[in-house]
Amino acid sequence: MSELPVAVDRVADVLASMRGTVAVVLGGSRAQGASAAQSDWDLGVYYRGDLDTTALGRLGKVHPPGSWGRVMNGGAWLDVDGLKVDVLLRDLDMVEHWSARAGEGEFEIDALLGYVAGVPTYSLAAERAVAVVLRGDARTEEAFPAKLAEAAPARWRFCADFSLAYARMHAVRGDRIATSAQAAKAIMEEAHARMCEARRWVLNEKRLVETAELTHLQEGFGAIPDDPHSLVFWAEQLRDALVGGRAAPSVLL
Repeated sequence: MSELPVAVDRVADVLASMRGTVAVVLGGSRAQGASAAQSDWDLGVYYRGDLDTTALGRLGKVHPPGSWGRVMNGGAWLDVDGLKVDVLLRDLDMVEHWSARAGEGEFEIDALLGYVAGVPTYSLAAERAVAVVLRGDARTEEAFPAKLAEAAPARWRFCADFSLAYARMHAVRGDRIATSAQAAKAIMEEAHARMCEARRWVLNEKRLVETAELTHLQEGFGAIPDDPHSLVFWAEQLRDALVGGRAAPSVLL
């Protein structure tokens, strides 16, 4: 864990003072010890019931609970003494519910701004797995659930195969944008499957393709063909590389 700068520590005090707060945690790359100098400071607020964000509002614009959806919930992007501090609000009842469901191998996928493949509800358990408690009391997550590792890859690969089929359908029509979009989505979905097989938590889509060892597919997006015939061939090549890569890495030609 990175040592908290004084400014970030002050923000943690403000968050802990809010009515409804149960715990304040450090998350993201800082908690994992994998941060760079320019990395943001991610502070999570686990709350129960109504959360009074008045004190947080004095530090910047607040996106209230529920405004970012049921998983990401809400938060604020702050600039404190030149440091970027991301405040992430988490409804503890929701966190406990989906963490328990993850333990049974069950999850749902929500559409979320900024995400290609969507956000799995077990990401709430993933956040708890890496969190460092700064204030209050919060239970951290245990190891990646065995049942989730068994069930999730097939679910993600069903999604990936569906996306690949739609990529080809759009390619037949000569739609490069929709073809490449569905192809990229399929790669992200396969990456999620691989991470679940390896029993490794995923917090978001940052560096997901790299971590899942699928970067060899990047080169194929540098020259997406124009005409429908070549575009269909491109989509089929991607499908073969991705599906074949489930057993062993392939190279997208």
